[in-house]
Amino acid sequence: MTQIVPASLENIKSIQAIAYATWPATYAAIISTAQINYMLQLMYSENALQKQMADGHQFYLAELNNAPIGFASVSIDKKDEPIFKLQKLYVLPSSQNTGTGKTLLVQAIQYARENNGTQLILQVNKYNKAINFYERNGFSILCEHIVELDHGFIMDDFIMGIQL
Repeated sequence: MTQIVPASLENIKSIQAIAYATWPATYAAIISTAQINYMLQLMYSENALQKQMADGHQFYLAELNNAPIGFASVSIDKKDEPIFKLQKLYVLPSSQNTGTGKTLLVQAIQYARENNGTQLILQVNKYNKAINFYERNGFSILCEHIVELDHGFIMDDFIMGIQL
């Protein structure tokens, strides 16, 4: 049975391993390999993950038989409003469609509610099939969000949200 546990600095290597196994499978048909590599370095380097944790991102690991198979992170989005953001949610390709993603999502929603959140938002690539997963779980598209990154890369996303 899948178990969800809070993650900490000791789990950074597991988070990185899942990200590096998941991103190419998730994004290869959407963005270039160069952008995948850039984004992995930007968001999943040891320093980046340490900073996210220090900045209050709550990470959770999904484990099956004590082996990490997925992770999520959630944080307050706006200090002056009780809006939380699902920063990340990834499950190993071999463990997708097992309910693990939903279990991680439920944990993130619970965390936001326990911290008096009124809404949980997330950012997802417009061409990511995960949009259907989020819609099935009560999220709706709020707006488009395009961000220009270094090296000419672009994040072409939707912001989705759910009222808590």
